[in-house]
Amino acid sequence: MTPPLLLVAHGTRDPAGPPVVDRIAAAVAERAGIAVRTAYVDVIGPTVAEALDGLDGPVVAVPAFLAAGYHVRVDLPAQLAAAGREDVTTSAPLGPDPVLAEVMLRRLRAAGWRPGAAVVFAAAGSTDPRALADVRTTARLLGARCGQVLRPSYVTTAAPRTAEVCAEPGPERFVAPYLLAPGRFHRGLAALPVRAAAAPIGAHPLVVDLVLRRYRSACREVFDPVRAGPGHPR
Repeated sequence: MTPPLLLVAHGTRDPAGPPVVDRIAAAVAERAGIAVRTAYVDVIGPTVAEALDGLDGPVVAVPAFLAAGYHVRVDLPAQLAAAGREDVTTSAPLGPDPVLAEVMLRRLRAAGWRPGAAVVFAAAGSTDPRALADVRTTARLLGARCGQVLRPSYVTTAAPRTAEVCAEPGPERFVAPYLLAPGRFHRGLAALPVRAAAAPIGAHPLVVDLVLRRYRSACREVFDPVRAGPGHPR
């Protein structure tokens, strides 16, 4: 049996965001030949419960989040519990992962960045220390690829703020957004006084590969829990 995949994202009212999640879901379905639905933990629908309605288990939920923050560790499990679904296995979130740093590097190059030019790593921000640690991990991974030490900055919530970093005197900068999809945050980055803000990570083929890797790892837990070992998220 091949379980369906539930791709769970944050949610945004910005119309530019959901189509990216839809493109990732469609690419995963086409490549793997599996049923894929999308859901959102906040702001818009379908909710997790709505997306699971009529979907027989077992189901694998893949959080389309770049860090294991509150939405991944608290919101999603609570919504699954409220839906009364005990047949859903939740994979690790997408980030941190070297694949995301590689896609960010490719987005920087497409924006005109070349080795030697300064990079500002910009994430959405969080109050969750574990999410911030995940962001720092990706900043290190991207920094290794760029040949410079990168310390995260944040669009909101956490410090330092990206806008303040970019306003400081210094060399010409490129912004590397640690954002999955376009929207209000990315538009704010594009308006900063920098050479360019790279595109968000988006529905890159490597991201599709990463979603499938998370899904298949969770499937191994569903069908071979002894081989998968203890400690895997559900």
